[in-house]
Amino acid sequence: MRDMTKGSAHSHLWRYALPLLLGNWLQLAYNAVDSIIAGRFIGKNALAAEGIASPVMNLVILAITGLCIGAGVLMSEYFGGKEFTLLRQSMATMLLSGSAVSVAAAALCMIFTPDILKVMAVPEEIYDITVIYLRITFLGMPFTFIYNALAAGLKSVGDSKTPLKFLAFSAVLNAVLACGYMLLKVKELWPRKGQWKIDRMMLKRIMNYGGSTAFQQAVQPVGKVLIQGQVNALGVSTIAAFNAVTRVDDFACIPEQGIASAISTYIAQNKGAKKYDRIRTGFRAGIRLEICYWLIIGSITALFRTPMISMFVTGEGAKEVVNLGSRYLMYMCVFYLWPALTNGFQGFFRGMGKMYTTIIGTTIQISVRTVCTYLLAPELGMEGIAFACVTGWSLMLMFEIPYYFVTCRKMPEEIKSRKDERQKKRKQ
Repeated sequence: MRDMTKGSAHSHLWRYALPLLLGNWLQLAYNAVDSIIAGRFIGKNALAAEGIASPVMNLVILAITGLCIGAGVLMSEYFGGKEFTLLRQSMATMLLSGSAVSVAAAALCMIFTPDILKVMAVPEEIYDITVIYLRITFLGMPFTFIYNALAAGLKSVGDSKTPLKFLAFSAVLNAVLACGYMLLKVKELWPRKGQWKIDRMMLKRIMNYGGSTAFQQAVQPVGKVLIQGQVNALGVSTIAAFNAVTRVDDFACIPEQGIASAISTYIAQNKGAKKYDRIRTGFRAGIRLEICYWLIIGSITALFRTPMISMFVTGEGAKEVVNLGSRYLMYMCVFYLWPALTNGFQGFFRGMGKMYTTIIGTTIQISVRTVCTYLLAPELGMEGIAFACVTGWSLMLMFEIPYYFVTCRKMPEEIKSRKDERQKKRKQ
């Protein structure tokens, strides 16, 4: 466990974020290898099919795991405030309600997979293989939720190392190991005998935090599904190139979300402990980490963009795919700064419990990005998709940056109001 309500903000954020970054890289490397094998040993069609399946799969998975992220923020507040009974109640409620939802979602997704792909206008030559790939993936969804729920609990109390250790195992084993570790090592988090029930008031709070985060997590892949529909109209080579560059995009953007998670946990713990003076310090330290990561990943992408794309495809049509992907990454290596900043601000707002702010920001970004893709991609191809990305991120920042300063100005008022609440409780 890591109590972030005292000590150096920069040290807490770096030591917390590093295991998340390593875990992200491990998972992303697995996904990249999966795509490389599909493209090089099965062919361009397999790479394209996997690319079409990814946003559909992420739409459902991110919506469910969004519940875990939001509930984790709530648990961080309880841990920071040393409210361990509420901490355990929130864990039990999240596990029981979320497991039921994930099983139902997996069944529905498997049933409606063909209909989803028909709406996306998937090319006929890769339709059947895409259906099979998606259905197999959806089978593991309940286990993915259980692991993410347990991992969110551990991260909420500052333990980001243990989920990294479990990530090397299968989804089922992840859940078992995380459960056993929590029972033995983090007893403050594990629900006690009388708490294994869905508490209505706690479920309401979790849905307030986690439900809004789940909605936000779903908004992003909905837009990506729509973007994929436009990409599908540009041909199999562009679909394959888009899948390859998406894997590179993931290496840039998803670890930035890991740093944002560190910011959220730090801010939520200090908010729960009523230490508002530490919040802005932690946020500034987190933004510095985000920018440092962008400098590293942007430089690597700029130098090695062509060899990166070449790993994903070989044989007939490979040269066209590589050229398309390389031109896209030429712009994106600079544009990755924008999601580094947006993720940092999202981490701040999530940690402060302002979930609707994160929804608005994400909705602005993906809506503008989707519209711009439909406008620019037919004329500019892959470069148009890159410009659509940076336009969406820019408008998101134009909303978030002013609201950040508004939130900071209100913090002294929140401190005063909380003191007044405590005084009223003492009088009662």
